[in-house]
Amino acid sequence: MIQRYRNAICIFGKYMQNNLPVMLGPINYPVPNDSSQQVRNIKKHFNPKYRKERGKKVIKIKLPAFDDDDDENNSKIRTKLKEAGILPQRNWSERPVFISSTPTIFDSYVAPEGDGKFSPINPTGAKQKFEFIEKKSKSFMALRKIKTYEDNYSSDTFRENLLNVYKKAHEALCRKDQDEILQYVTETAYPLMIHNVANKTIVWKFLESLEPARIVHARVTSLISRNNLFAQVTIRFHTQQLLCIYDRFGRVLLGSETVKKDVLDYIVFEKHISNVYGTWRIHGKIIPNWLTPNEISATTYILPKKKEEPSSSDSAVESVAQVVPPETLDKQHTDAKP
Repeated sequence: MIQRYRNAICIFGKYMQNNLPVMLGPINYPVPNDSSQQVRNIKKHFNPKYRKERGKKVIKIKLPAFDDDDDENNSKIRTKLKEAGILPQRNWSERPVFISSTPTIFDSYVAPEGDGKFSPINPTGAKQKFEFIEKKSKSFMALRKIKTYEDNYSSDTFRENLLNVYKKAHEALCRKDQDEILQYVTETAYPLMIHNVANKTIVWKFLESLEPARIVHARVTSLISRNNLFAQVTIRFHTQQLLCIYDRFGRVLLGSETVKKDVLDYIVFEKHISNVYGTWRIHGKIIPNWLTPNEISATTYILPKKKEEPSSSDSAVESVAQVVPPETLDKQHTDAKP
């Protein structure tokens, strides 16, 4: 019993010895509303000898001044980055990419051989009509897709509008108005259309349509994303036209202004149907392998001038003058006198 009592006194004594300054703190240092407590026996090394070592444990960071204006000059920003040891980067100017046309003709139309020569009554013409009906299913589905994006679509007005685009593109080519050509021709077909046009005069006239324009092929495809849709329509034009091309000297290179020609064209028109402001423009031309080749322009050239060859007597005199100088001839003449 005495042993237990003694142990309790020892424990109380140790408690009072350890916490006595904490208990007497408010009495010795009266501070109003002081809720802090002094903690003893924390092992810290406060030897001034190791002051530098303790300072190395702390990294000083220069915090940014948030009161600075955001509209600072680039030079001030570069100086601040150099002070911080950061390499100033170039200003990133991101340029938007706009795809207005596709680079090629996707799933191009294969024209039947002898088109425009055989009527549907002939067996060859009837076979062409039957093959055309078989291949029409994909084109029919593509036209249904195009109708959803076209306002007040009708086949007659649609073909007339494309025929007007065909006419205006050629008329702008005759005037060589590049800005107007791009309104009716895509960026893919533009360099092909204006190739070898410089220093030439083009006279083109549309006379009449031998057959009404007909939609023979239609396709719709997506580019990059599913919602970015492009439509291509191949129109068959069988028309009468006048074409005459003059060079810079006024000489006729190709065609005539009086002779009519029957022209069969398969023109591919394209439209960015996902774009609200998209328009139908000429994208290309399909040239079948069986089609007769075009006329080759008759160019004229200037013959090079021939160099005049010197006569034999002149060449002999020149050779003697080169071999025997005149000074030596005079000396020989004076030495020969008696």
